Amino acid sequence: MTDAYRASIRIEATPDDVFPYLTDPALMVRWMGEWADLVPEPGGTFALDIRGFPVRGEYRTIEPPHRVVFTWGAPGNGAVPPGSSTVEVTLTADGDGTVLHLEHRDLPPEAVPGHGLGWDHYLPRLAVAGAGADPGADPGHLSGKAPSLRPR
Repeated sequence: MTDAYRASIRIEATPDDVFPYLTDPALMVRWMGEWADLVPEPGGTFALDIRGFPVRGEYRTIEPPHRVVFTWGAPGNGAVPPGSSTVEVTLTADGDGTVLHLEHRDLPPEAVPGHGLGWDHYLPRLAVAGAGADPGADPGHLSGKAPSLRPR
């Protein structure tokens, strides 16, 4: 049995401005992770190291500037091994901004809360970076400073 985490957040930038933060390694690490190897094409590499935690998968769908789908998992993690879960991000224009909807699915139920904590921490950082500001140094999602997101 699997489950999903869902969240939405508004970003003060257009989908054209936000989309590269999901596909460009230099922009990805501005809001999440310290290192990224991203090949944004179907079957292309999605590799990210987040505070020493490796995430590995592959891009499944790239539809600039509105949708990206990639797989997600961690080497050595029996519950969520590389490529075993799926992250789908949609970007919808909303006036001068964008509403980002994220669904992280195919997770074992016991893995949803931890992944939710991570996304609750990193999506607001994406909102800051995507709007052209500096989210600052990443204190990590275990800092207890994760703001709430709009439920979806």
